[in-house]
Amino acid sequence: MDMPTAIIDHTFRKDVSRCFDQRTYALPARWLYDRRGSELFEDITELPEYYPTRTETKLLQDHGSDFAAAIGKGRAVIEFGSGSSAKTPHLLHAVDPAAYVPIDISGEFLELSAAMLQGDFPDLPIHPVEADFMKRVDLPDAVADMPKLGFFPGSTIGNMIARTSVDLLRFMRETLGIGSQLLIGLDRVKDRQVLIDAYDDSAGVTAQFSLNLLDRINRELDGDIPVEMFRHVAVWNDDYARIEIYLEVQEDVTFTIGGTMHSLVSGQRLHIENSHKFGLRDARLMLRAGGWTPLCDWSDEQDYFTLILAEAHPYKHAP
Repeated sequence: MDMPTAIIDHTFRKDVSRCFDQRTYALPARWLYDRRGSELFEDITELPEYYPTRTETKLLQDHGSDFAAAIGKGRAVIEFGSGSSAKTPHLLHAVDPAAYVPIDISGEFLELSAAMLQGDFPDLPIHPVEADFMKRVDLPDAVADMPKLGFFPGSTIGNMIARTSVDLLRFMRETLGIGSQLLIGLDRVKDRQVLIDAYDDSAGVTAQFSLNLLDRINRELDGDIPVEMFRHVAVWNDDYARIEIYLEVQEDVTFTIGGTMHSLVSGQRLHIENSHKFGLRDARLMLRAGGWTPLCDWSDEQDYFTLILAEAHPYKHAP
């Protein structure tokens, strides 16, 4: 029996076409997260060099009573880009939610994660939503009238340039509504070498994660990119306060995608991810620009990572 034809995400095809046909040589980081990419990212979070996950997780563990006091009980927790939902149980235990809605672009991975979480919270209504959270999301009717808490951990917002991050915060505001709250994780500016090591680990797992994007193009868009000719590169850009991730071709290559031929010269880089780091004032300003008023925040002793709780207040049209 023939295998069923894969459903191609037309936005993915459009972005890949722009990268190579228009020679922008850049791809949005969200395309790193197919099922294999999501699995590899979970492996990254366990690496000794990758401090964000364990630092944020400890904050969630240590401040449960603070969350309970600031957030209260009975909200629907809406998690944007839920992935494995590995950190989520700490928050759910603290705030005793009325429902949980994980939103993720990787549908298969989303369903597996939701099923596993349901086993830990058998009485909690869980409503998985496969969607692109980079725009307004229609939430399930079951949570429409509930007060809501958005949850956006992992400093995922750091993957976006300033304009896009503010747009995302505004879309989250539209999704959740006035009076809703948002608990967001933000990675802080720190020593350059700590940052480089976190995104270019000694075991090469992050490199596999990056290179999987080329495998995905080959698999889903009928490509024959010679993946072995590319290498993962991580650099710190101090002007933009961000780690930049590239795939660099090591010699001249020619390949096709969907029957169209492309060529790259040795040293050419594909820009596939940014990871911005924040000062606390920068983070608060970004939240306000996106329509969220910061209420309180929690940081670790080294100021490596911060969780900020914010609220969507009505817009003011005068001072």
